[in-house]
Amino acid sequence: MNNFDPETTALVLIDLQNGIVSRPAEPRSGQHVVATSSKLAARFRTAGALVILVNVSFAKDLGDALKQPVDKPNPRPPGGFPEGWDVLAEGLAQPGDIRITKHQWGAFFGTDLDLQLRRRGIKTIILGGIATNMGVESTARQAYEHGYAVVLVEDAMAGLAAEMHTFAIEKIFPMMGRVMKSEEVELRKS
Repeated sequence: MNNFDPETTALVLIDLQNGIVSRPAEPRSGQHVVATSSKLAARFRTAGALVILVNVSFAKDLGDALKQPVDKPNPRPPGGFPEGWDVLAEGLAQPGDIRITKHQWGAFFGTDLDLQLRRRGIKTIILGGIATNMGVESTARQAYEHGYAVVLVEDAMAGLAAEMHTFAIEKIFPMMGRVMKSEEVELRKS
């Protein structure tokens, strides 16, 4: 069943912001993900369902950024990120959307995302965004662990490499939820 109740379902879009959408992505471009996500968000808004837009941002001095030792650190520009890198892609945000700013990959830890969802009676989260294996996958894992039903919209996400994206879609995401295409997600009151 691909019908979701707009009163208990939220669309959560991860990191569709200038500094991330403009980077190379696979198997589709960031602009393609934004276009697909914008259409999906419009359907949610028309149905009266909740749209949550999550961006990642850090203090100019990166004092609030994670600093654990890792083998392959995320590249950070010297002197911090440029002005506007954390601004959502143009035209994506609309009045009534909820905005969440995170400071790591997942959108739950250190934010009020869970509080916003629970107070609105949300039981199902429809996820998309960039990057498949970072922000989207971390948020999906956290949503699953918080007890939400999770739907991952394959054509509303992209990764750093096509094989990484495909691995998550085929091997990881089916263990945490359901994988669908954007046109398969239908909203109808129960």
